[in-house]
Amino acid sequence: MLKIENLHASINGKEILKGVNLTIRDGEIHAIMGTNGAGKSTLSNVIVGNPMYEVTQGKITFNGHNLLDMKPDERANMGIFMSFQQPVEIPGVSMTNFMRAAVNARYKAQGREQLSAGDFLKLMREKRKIVELDTKLTSRSVNEGFSGGEKKRNEIFQMAMLEPEFCILDETDSGLDVDALRIVAEGFNKLRKPDTSAMVITHYVRLLDYLKPDVVSVMIDGRIVKTGDASLAEKIEKTGFDWIKEEVGL
Repeated sequence: MLKIENLHASINGKEILKGVNLTIRDGEIHAIMGTNGAGKSTLSNVIVGNPMYEVTQGKITFNGHNLLDMKPDERANMGIFMSFQQPVEIPGVSMTNFMRAAVNARYKAQGREQLSAGDFLKLMREKRKIVELDTKLTSRSVNEGFSGGEKKRNEIFQMAMLEPEFCILDETDSGLDVDALRIVAEGFNKLRKPDTSAMVITHYVRLLDYLKPDVVSVMIDGRIVKTGDASLAEKIEKTGFDWIKEEVGL
């Protein structure tokens, strides 16, 4: 599904990604762990096309298409979704109008008939129940006045509405209590289809206990330096990253 080859990227002239190589297959949950400043969030921002970041070398291929030739909205319409570490508030834009525009743009890109107002509201009701999102929140402006947990649930609700093929969860567990984490993770699991892939960026094993990653990769100093199965995350939880740094000579 996603293949990254020798990816280098900078922000404000500072190189953050220094030759990332990564493959995520259809239906795979791939966890990315690493020290602060390793480049994990930069990687996710580059994949979705954040214009603040400059790609100086390398390739990103998504289902055979060159992502680097596409605008952010084109990448989203192809089925790439990102749940942000710190979701932004959009005052004055109602959740309902925001989501209807996003869903119909996705449908248009897929060549599907756009939803009527009635069908859209029915879809919203169905998806909202999955992540236990309060009805009152969907009538307010996007994320305005939401708690941290509500914002994260809202992100998973948006994912439910858009039905992406590839999801990036960028520290979705940040700031969540145990109950909110469970609801968000279970919501993702309920929405996941056999061919849905995800890149999960996290510092903690507790989210991975719910999501059950197929592959765990460690990122240090702008590179993927080690890859393994879920047991790698468990070892990192107990012993940290120093042994990996020693192992790869960093």
